Amino acid sequence: MPNPVAYARTAWRMVRVLRDPTQLQDILDLAGVLAPPIAMRRLVERLMQHAPAAQAFIERPRLGLLHLASLRTLPEGTLGRAFADHLVENGLDPDALPYLEAHTDEEYVRAHMLESHDIWHVLTGFHTDVAGELGIQAFSLAQVGSPFALGILAGGLTNTLLYAFSERDVRMRAIVRGWLLGRRARLLFGAPWRQMWERPLAEVRQHYGLDLAAVEAVLPGGAHPAQSC
Repeated sequence: MPNPVAYARTAWRMVRVLRDPTQLQDILDLAGVLAPPIAMRRLVERLMQHAPAAQAFIERPRLGLLHLASLRTLPEGTLGRAFADHLVENGLDPDALPYLEAHTDEEYVRAHMLESHDIWHVLTGFHTDVAGELGIQAFSLAQVGSPFALGILAGGLTNTLLYAFSERDVRMRAIVRGWLLGRRARLLFGAPWRQMWERPLAEVRQHYGLDLAAVEAVLPGGAHPAQSC
């Protein structure tokens, strides 16, 4: 029997996210609505068609505990150092993220994508503002066809229409940039990030076909000045 209280809570979370797309906990709580079990099963089936992803479902690499102090001792320019600097500069606490169990393939997708989110920020060069987050979701949609990413993009565009129309250019540019990067790059899903901390960031980007300069070259120059509507 449908639970009206649960429906009301979900609706309230959706309203809050539409008004403020930075509400991380509300976004995480909506994961089951934006990506229901049948959609997650289809996502797993699509990923299984890629050899690296199929192997990841067997090995299930996880990020594990992060020691920021140790990562920040790595040489500048390494993936681990860039990731740690990204977390510190944006006031992000990796311990604040919920640890998701991964007993099934669907659970592993959710867990790995959540753990990889800020690593993808580093690799793609997206900031953590709303435009950058929309760019990452466009990248995720292009890479793995995530229904969750599509739902967040829909919410972000609705927020732009209703509350932040002056930011339409910069947000749309980020979405296009993320889509192009995701379509051109090799699949990042299932990557064993802990084994790459000491590798140069530029080398990791090259390995996965993340040519940021090439994508920037096909995009229009910086965002146009905001126009009143």
